[in-house]
Amino acid sequence: MQIHFYKYQGAGNDFIMIDNRDQKFPGGVNLINHLCDRKFGIGADGLILLQNHDGFDFEMVYFNADGNLASMCGNGGRCTAAFAKQLGIGTGNYDFLAVDGPHKAFFTGEKVSLQMKNVDNVSVRDSAFVLDTGSPHFVQFMDQIAELNVFQRGKEIRYNDEFKDKGINVNFVSADPDLTDHIRIRTYERGVEDETLACGTGVVASALAWFYQSKENKSIPQTRKIHVTAMGGELEVDFDYSPETLYSNIWLSGPAEMVFEGKLNH
Repeated sequence: MQIHFYKYQGAGNDFIMIDNRDQKFPGGVNLINHLCDRKFGIGADGLILLQNHDGFDFEMVYFNADGNLASMCGNGGRCTAAFAKQLGIGTGNYDFLAVDGPHKAFFTGEKVSLQMKNVDNVSVRDSAFVLDTGSPHFVQFMDQIAELNVFQRGKEIRYNDEFKDKGINVNFVSADPDLTDHIRIRTYERGVEDETLACGTGVVASALAWFYQSKENKSIPQTRKIHVTAMGGELEVDFDYSPETLYSNIWLSGPAEMVFEGKLNH
Protein backbone atom coordinates (compact mmCIF):
# COMPACT_ATOMS: atom_id res chain seq x y z
CA MET A 1 0.00 0.00 0.00
CA GLN A 2 0.98 3.65 -0.37
CA ILE A 3 1.14 5.95 2.63
CA HIS A 4 0.34 9.56 1.75
CA PHE A 5 2.12 11.80 4.25
CA TYR A 6 2.91 15.43 4.91
CA LYS A 7 5.91 16.84 6.72
CA TYR A 8 5.33 19.78 9.07
CA GLN A 9 7.55 21.72 11.44
CA GLY A 10 6.96 24.19 14.24
CA ALA A 11 10.09 26.06 15.35
CA GLY A 12 12.19 23.16 14.07
CA ASN A 13 10.14 20.50 15.90
CA ASP A 14 9.17 18.28 12.93
CA PHE A 15 6.38 15.79 12.41
CA ILE A 16 5.02 13.32 9.89
CA MET A 17 1.34 14.17 9.46
CA ILE A 18 -1.15 11.61 8.16
CA ASP A 19 -4.81 12.19 7.35
CA ASN A 20 -6.30 9.07 8.94
CA ARG A 21 -9.97 9.99 8.75
CA ASP A 22 -10.48 6.85 6.64
CA GLN A 23 -8.75 4.73 9.35
CA LYS A 24 -6.47 3.04 6.78
CA PHE A 25 -3.08 3.79 8.31
CA PRO A 26 -1.73 0.37 9.41
CA GLY A 27 0.12 1.69 12.47
CA GLY A 28 2.45 -0.34 14.64
CA VAL A 29 5.53 0.61 16.66
CA ASN A 30 8.03 -0.73 14.10
CA LEU A 31 6.44 1.08 11.14
CA ILE A 32 6.18 4.42 12.95
CA ASN A 33 9.74 4.12 14.26
CA HIS A 34 10.94 3.37 10.71
CA LEU A 35 9.05 6.30 9.20
CA CYS A 36 10.56 8.68 11.78
CA ASP A 37 14.10 7.41 11.21
CA ARG A 38 16.19 10.18 9.65
CA LYS A 39 18.40 7.84 7.64
CA PHE A 40 16.10 5.02 6.55
CA GLY A 41 12.68 6.69 6.69
CA ILE A 42 11.12 10.12 6.22
CA GLY A 43 12.66 11.54 9.39
CA ALA A 44 10.83 13.33 12.19
CA ASP A 45 10.59 13.92 15.93
CA GLY A 46 7.20 12.18 15.88
CA LEU A 47 4.22 11.05 13.83
CA ILE A 48 0.69 12.46 14.12
CA LEU A 49 -2.59 11.00 12.93
CA LEU A 50 -5.49 13.38 12.27
CA GLN A 51 -8.73 11.47 12.81
CA ASN A 52 -12.46 12.07 13.13
CA HIS A 53 -13.98 12.23 16.59
CA ASP A 54 -17.61 12.95 17.50
CA GLY A 55 -18.11 16.34 19.10
CA PHE A 56 -14.77 17.75 17.90
CA ASP A 57 -13.35 19.15 14.67
CA PHE A 58 -10.78 16.34 14.75
CA GLU A 59 -8.66 14.18 17.01
CA MET A 60 -4.85 14.33 17.22
CA VAL A 61 -3.06 11.05 17.97
CA TYR A 62 0.66 11.55 18.61
CA PHE A 63 3.48 9.00 18.53
CA ASN A 64 7.08 9.63 19.56
CA ALA A 65 9.88 8.83 17.13
CA ASP A 66 10.42 5.53 18.95
CA GLY A 67 6.99 4.43 17.66
CA ASN A 68 5.13 4.53 20.96
CA LEU A 69 2.00 6.47 21.80
CA ALA A 70 3.04 9.64 23.59
CA SER A 71 1.72 12.33 25.88
CA MET A 72 0.73 15.78 24.61
CA CYS A 73 2.96 17.61 22.13
CA GLY A 74 2.45 21.37 21.98
CA ASN A 75 4.20 22.07 18.68
CA GLY A 76 2.57 18.93 17.29
CA GLY A 77 -0.82 20.31 18.28
CA ARG A 78 -0.11 23.58 16.50
CA CYS A 79 1.08 21.70 13.41
CA THR A 80 -2.04 19.51 13.50
CA ALA A 81 -4.21 22.63 13.49
CA ALA A 82 -2.28 23.95 10.46
CA PHE A 83 -2.69 20.55 8.79
CA ALA A 84 -6.44 20.58 9.44
CA LYS A 85 -6.69 24.03 7.90
CA GLN A 86 -4.78 22.83 4.83
CA LEU A 87 -7.19 19.89 4.51
CA GLY A 88 -10.13 22.31 4.56
CA ILE A 89 -11.52 21.15 7.88
CA GLY A 90 -13.65 23.77 9.62
CA THR A 91 -12.95 27.47 9.71
CA GLY A 92 -9.54 27.61 11.38
CA ASN A 93 -10.91 28.12 14.89
CA TYR A 94 -10.66 24.59 16.20
CA ASP A 95 -11.84 22.50 19.09
CA PHE A 96 -9.97 19.22 18.95
CA LEU A 97 -9.19 16.26 21.15
CA ALA A 98 -5.70 15.09 22.19
CA VAL A 99 -4.45 12.55 24.70
CA ASP A 100 -4.67 15.02 27.60
CA GLY A 101 -8.17 16.26 26.71
CA PRO A 102 -9.77 19.03 24.64
CA HIS A 103 -7.77 21.87 23.10
CA LYS A 104 -8.54 25.04 21.17
CA ALA A 105 -6.47 26.54 18.37
CA PHE A 106 -6.69 29.64 16.20
CA PHE A 107 -4.61 31.52 13.62
CA THR A 108 -3.20 35.04 13.56
CA GLY A 109 -1.54 35.41 10.17
CA GLU A 110 1.12 32.69 9.97
CA LYS A 111 1.13 32.18 13.74
CA VAL A 112 -0.81 29.31 15.32
CA SER A 113 -1.96 29.60 18.94
CA LEU A 114 -2.83 26.50 20.97
CA GLN A 115 -4.58 26.45 24.34
CA MET A 116 -2.81 24.17 26.83
CA LYS A 117 -4.05 22.43 29.98
CA ASN A 118 -4.12 24.35 33.27
CA VAL A 119 -1.21 23.80 35.64
CA ASP A 120 -1.94 23.84 39.38
CA ASN A 121 1.19 22.23 40.78
CA VAL A 122 4.92 22.93 40.59
CA SER A 123 7.33 20.66 42.44
CA VAL A 124 10.72 22.05 43.52
CA ARG A 125 13.88 19.91 43.26
CA ASP A 126 16.76 21.94 44.74
CA SER A 127 17.36 24.49 41.97
CA ALA A 128 15.10 22.73 39.47
CA PHE A 129 11.34 22.39 38.96
CA VAL A 130 9.06 19.56 37.86
CA LEU A 131 5.63 20.20 36.35
CA ASP A 132 3.18 18.64 33.90
CA THR A 133 1.99 20.73 30.95
CA GLY A 134 0.42 17.79 29.10
CA SER A 135 3.79 16.02 29.28
CA PRO A 136 6.08 15.84 32.34
CA HIS A 137 9.00 18.27 32.41
CA PHE A 138 12.12 18.88 34.46
CA VAL A 139 13.27 22.51 34.25
CA GLN A 140 16.80 23.50 35.28
CA PHE A 141 17.86 27.16 35.25
CA MET A 142 21.46 27.96 34.31
CA ASP A 143 23.48 31.10 33.59
CA GLN A 144 24.64 29.82 30.20
CA ILE A 145 23.26 27.05 27.98
CA ALA A 146 24.95 27.75 24.62
CA GLU A 147 27.87 25.38 25.20
CA LEU A 148 25.97 22.80 27.28
CA ASN A 149 26.10 19.12 26.28
CA VAL A 150 22.31 18.74 26.33
CA PHE A 151 22.36 15.11 25.20
CA GLN A 152 24.63 14.01 28.04
CA ARG A 153 23.13 16.14 30.82
CA GLY A 154 19.57 15.53 29.70
CA LYS A 155 20.04 11.78 29.45
CA GLU A 156 21.51 11.64 32.97
CA ILE A 157 18.40 13.28 34.42
CA ARG A 158 15.89 11.44 32.20
CA TYR A 159 17.35 8.05 33.27
CA ASN A 160 18.06 8.78 36.93
CA ASP A 161 16.42 6.69 39.65
CA GLU A 162 13.44 9.01 40.03
CA PHE A 163 12.47 9.31 36.37
CA LYS A 164 13.90 6.31 34.50
CA ASP A 165 10.73 4.18 34.57
CA LYS A 166 8.27 6.68 33.08
CA GLY A 167 10.79 9.12 31.66
CA ILE A 168 10.73 12.90 31.70
CA ASN A 169 11.60 15.71 29.30
CA VAL A 170 14.53 17.83 30.46
CA ASN A 171 14.80 21.57 29.81
CA PHE A 172 17.82 23.79 30.40
CA VAL A 173 16.85 27.45 30.61
CA SER A 174 18.62 30.78 30.90
CA ALA A 175 17.02 34.20 31.33
CA ASP A 176 18.04 36.94 28.92
CA PRO A 177 19.41 39.73 31.17
CA ASP A 178 18.90 42.38 28.49
CA LEU A 179 15.24 41.64 27.77
CA THR A 180 12.14 41.55 29.96
CA ASP A 181 10.14 38.31 30.12
CA HIS A 182 12.48 36.54 27.70
CA ILE A 183 14.12 33.15 28.24
CA ARG A 184 16.26 30.80 26.17
CA ILE A 185 15.75 27.04 26.20
CA ARG A 186 17.32 23.76 25.09
CA THR A 187 15.45 20.48 25.55
CA TYR A 188 16.23 16.77 25.76
CA GLU A 189 13.03 14.99 24.76
CA ARG A 190 12.05 11.52 25.91
CA GLY A 191 10.86 9.21 23.13
CA VAL A 192 13.20 11.02 20.77
CA GLU A 193 16.02 10.44 23.29
CA ASP A 194 17.99 13.39 22.03
CA GLU A 195 17.93 17.16 21.90
CA THR A 196 15.13 18.60 19.75
CA LEU A 197 15.12 22.05 18.21
CA ALA A 198 11.97 22.94 20.16
CA CYS A 199 9.47 21.29 22.47
CA GLY A 200 6.11 23.02 22.90
CA THR A 201 5.14 21.57 26.27
CA GLY A 202 8.72 22.20 27.41
CA VAL A 203 8.53 25.84 26.34
CA VAL A 204 5.32 26.20 28.36
CA ALA A 205 6.78 24.40 31.39
CA SER A 206 9.90 26.56 31.31
CA ALA A 207 7.94 29.82 31.00
CA LEU A 208 5.73 28.89 33.95
CA ALA A 209 8.70 27.72 36.04
CA TRP A 210 10.54 30.96 35.24
CA PHE A 211 7.64 32.99 36.58
CA TYR A 212 7.31 30.64 39.59
CA GLN A 213 10.91 31.27 40.69
CA SER A 214 10.96 34.97 39.85
CA LYS A 215 10.85 37.79 42.39
CA GLU A 216 7.52 39.03 41.06
CA ASN A 217 4.77 39.84 43.59
CA LYS A 218 2.84 36.59 43.24
CA SER A 219 0.12 37.60 45.70
CA ILE A 220 -1.50 39.54 42.86
CA PRO A 221 -3.44 37.83 40.01
CA GLN A 222 -1.97 38.84 36.67
CA THR A 223 -1.64 38.03 32.98
CA ARG A 224 1.79 37.53 31.45
CA LYS A 225 3.45 36.92 28.09
CA ILE A 226 6.85 35.19 28.07
CA HIS A 227 8.98 35.18 24.91
CA VAL A 228 10.98 31.99 24.46
CA THR A 229 13.94 31.45 22.13
CA ALA A 230 14.37 27.77 21.27
CA MET A 231 17.08 26.33 19.05
CA GLY A 232 14.61 26.21 16.16
CA GLY A 233 12.86 29.55 16.51
CA GLU A 234 10.77 31.94 18.56
CA LEU A 235 7.67 31.01 20.58
CA GLU A 236 5.40 32.82 23.03
CA VAL A 237 3.55 31.67 26.14
CA ASP A 238 0.59 33.67 27.47
CA PHE A 239 -1.05 32.76 30.77
CA ASP A 240 -3.18 34.00 33.65
CA TYR A 241 -1.72 33.62 37.13
CA SER A 242 -3.68 33.32 40.37
CA PRO A 243 -2.18 32.71 43.83
CA GLU A 244 -4.89 30.11 44.49
CA THR A 245 -4.99 28.12 41.23
CA LEU A 246 -1.59 29.03 39.71
CA TYR A 247 -1.74 28.93 35.88
CA SER A 248 -4.76 28.97 33.57
CA ASN A 249 -5.74 30.23 30.12
CA ILE A 250 -2.32 29.11 28.87
CA TRP A 251 -1.59 29.64 25.16
CA LEU A 252 1.44 28.51 23.16
CA SER A 253 1.97 30.54 19.97
CA GLY A 254 4.41 30.38 17.09
CA PRO A 255 5.00 29.23 13.52
CA ALA A 256 3.76 25.97 12.01
CA GLU A 257 4.29 25.19 8.36
CA MET A 258 4.26 22.39 5.84
CA VAL A 259 7.70 21.40 4.54
CA PHE A 260 6.74 18.85 1.88
CA GLU A 261 4.37 16.00 1.10
CA GLY A 262 4.92 12.63 -0.49
CA LYS A 263 3.90 9.00 -0.89
CA LEU A 264 5.79 6.06 0.55
CA ASN A 265 5.38 2.45 -0.57
CA HIS A 266 4.77 0.14 2.37
